[in-house]
Amino acid sequence: MAHRNVLIAGAGIAGPALAYWLHRRGLAATVVERAPAVREGGQTVDLRGAGRTVARRMGLERALQAHATREEGIRFVDRADRVKAVFSSGAFGGQGPVAELEILRADLSRLLYEETRPYTEYLFADEITELSQGDERVRVTFRGGAERDFDLVVAADGARSRTRDLVFGDAADTRPVGLTAAYFTIPGEPRDGRWARWYNAPEGRVVTLRPDNRGTTRASLSFLSPPRGDEQHEKLVPEAQKALLHRVFRAAGWETARVLAAMDTAPDLYLDRVSQVRMPRWSHGRVAVLGDAGYCPSPLSGMGTTLAFTGAYVLAGELAHHAHHEQAFTRYEEVLRPYAERAQDLPPGVPRIAVPRTRAGIRTLHLVLRAAARPRVAGQLNRFLVPPADTFALPSYSL
Repeated sequence: MAHRNVLIAGAGIAGPALAYWLHRRGLAATVVERAPAVREGGQTVDLRGAGRTVARRMGLERALQAHATREEGIRFVDRADRVKAVFSSGAFGGQGPVAELEILRADLSRLLYEETRPYTEYLFADEITELSQGDERVRVTFRGGAERDFDLVVAADGARSRTRDLVFGDAADTRPVGLTAAYFTIPGEPRDGRWARWYNAPEGRVVTLRPDNRGTTRASLSFLSPPRGDEQHEKLVPEAQKALLHRVFRAAGWETARVLAAMDTAPDLYLDRVSQVRMPRWSHGRVAVLGDAGYCPSPLSGMGTTLAFTGAYVLAGELAHHAHHEQAFTRYEEVLRPYAERAQDLPPGVPRIAVPRTRAGIRTLHLVLRAAARPRVAGQLNRFLVPPADTFALPSYSL
């Protein structure tokens, strides 16, 4: 093979997962990450279907289960915290709104880093600022001033990938889906229990609380926003974002006052427009995209982490089985793109169907969710409640 030295941008989930599989295939990986260390923030993520199968093939499933949040399911509640609908973590064969294997993003990232660092070069507090592709290598310039040559480069640094944009320019279509969301950690309280809780407030607002395995609670505030509007709340400074959230969620009821008060001192507030990333091609020369950088399905899909794991597995497998990177990249896209596109195909009406603007709409949502517990109705609602995680047959790549 002529591609034994691969530079990966991003030390989140997709990047280290790729480093793992490259090592298994006899290839060397270097991972560059803007942050000074493995990031500790982030919400709960899950592994479903093919993603969980990849984790099992990595020998990580037991470690992941040991770090699981152990949520018992999700309860949809009203202003008085009365349960209007409920789904256990075992609902829909463990593939419902709360999967059987839920883990904090930071814990998953840390596990992958610890697994791969003995044989992977990690460059923290640095990033790619320039790439120059030649016939044989890619010359990379780093923010710290160093220049190095690599056989291939993979952008795995998230939906707003700077590495991808250096190579593909505006070819990446980042599509907002009409929802803005803020995520942060707040102190846990006994009443949080072991169930996630989802509260709908009028005017298209949602507050969720999810207990973790650290004694804290992961909170989110979401509200409807124009899919292609000019608002770019994610570019506001943190204090302005907090002021915005106080204004939007004022008098929303339920636990909102507690959540807003804790948000003011939360160290990990992250606000963004919920978006998908679609690209006409996943490679250009010796550079490819992986995970959210190339085919982010949005958190609404429940498939982001699963696609990161399966994408890393397929990309490494194809690189190991083709002498030329062009063939490997082409095959990687042929194998995985249909799965990624199914994940991005959100059900009709999402997110508005789950974020009604009126009290009548909220009552209707609760009625539909209660009905979903009935087997006959559940089958008709599978597309809304069950991500398409089991629609992909993993290839077998011999070692």
